[in-house]
Amino acid sequence: MSHPTLSRSINDRVIAGVMGGIARRFGWSSTMVRVLFVVVSILSAAFPGILVYLVLWLVMPEGD
Repeated sequence: MSHPTLSRSINDRVIAGVMGGIARRFGWSSTMVRVLFVVVSILSAAFPGILVYLVLWLVMPEGD
């Protein structure tokens, strides 16, 4: 069984589709991925989370 490639979601996006794309790739709930990302970002003083999101936004291609 092949998994979808890691790409930004065009249908499940709040800002850039990064979390929606990660959720689709692993078959997880996009809401769960977003909540987990926010919690991890807050626990790490927010800056690294924002930086990681921006890098993923630039690196991940936009999906179909």
